[in-house]
Amino acid sequence: MIHTKVRCREITESDVDAVADLLTRGFVGRSRSYWIQGLRRQAFRPVPDGYPRFGYMLDNGGTPVGVLLLIYTARRDDDETAIQCNLSSWYVDPAYRNYAPLLTKIAQRHKDVTYLNISPAPWTWPIIETQGFRAYCRGIFFSVPALARVPRWSTIEVISQHAKTIDGLSDAETELLTRHARYNCLSLVCRTPKGAFPFILQPVRIRRGIIAPPAMKLIYCRNAAEYTECAGRIGRLLLRLGKIAVAVDSNGPVPGLVGIYTERRGRKYFKGPHRPQLADLTDTELVLYGP
Repeated sequence: MIHTKVRCREITESDVDAVADLLTRGFVGRSRSYWIQGLRRQAFRPVPDGYPRFGYMLDNGGTPVGVLLLIYTARRDDDETAIQCNLSSWYVDPAYRNYAPLLTKIAQRHKDVTYLNISPAPWTWPIIETQGFRAYCRGIFFSVPALARVPRWSTIEVISQHAKTIDGLSDAETELLTRHARYNCLSLVCRTPKGAFPFILQPVRIRRGIIAPPAMKLIYCRNAAEYTECAGRIGRLLLRLGKIAVAVDSNGPVPGLVGIYTERRGRKYFKGPHRPQLADLTDTELVLYGP
């Protein structure tokens, strides 16, 4: 069948409802409300000038028949601003699969942008690597922070989405924590004699067969050493919330913590000039759309 009206174009705000319908058809197990919530969050977040707000779609006479969601973010990298793009959900109706390469080609055309793929299925890993992507995270460390030592003279504070200032943190980190609190993440500051350390965690379910124990995903910390320093205090807070494990992006076991490391899941890829920081999934699909 010949589709003479198919073209690739940016998704606009007026396309959101139809795009949500397409994604609901394409991703069994994801409700329409899941997609609408994420698309609305994309609609109101800041996007670097010159880049699409939502991503691209295959348009067949005004109807979306394919979609690739993109999440662009400007990040500070030393003294320069680096543009990062999370290649998020991709789906094309079966009858239009021959047009799918149009989405990939236009989405990755900026050589100065660093592209991320943070949720690839294991069977796609070899394919992704042939496309020029490199793994920056090879696995997950499932830590049990409550078993770690609690730093002396330490405290922990849950940050509200309405906080204006946070003692010991910069304005940028304060805004980061409050913004992610609005995304239903758990934003924390642990204070020890060594300083104030920011953390962002997200509730997840770690599925093991039919069992899915409640846990948390570490969305943000400055580095693994700070998480290790504060793990005992974080773990005791999480126990009160009914959470035991914290999944940490890692390339091996985290020194000083009790847990299990696996490379069977959790691999994350990038392509571009700036290697992403481990344990920084802020403003990605995992946060905007949910696990």
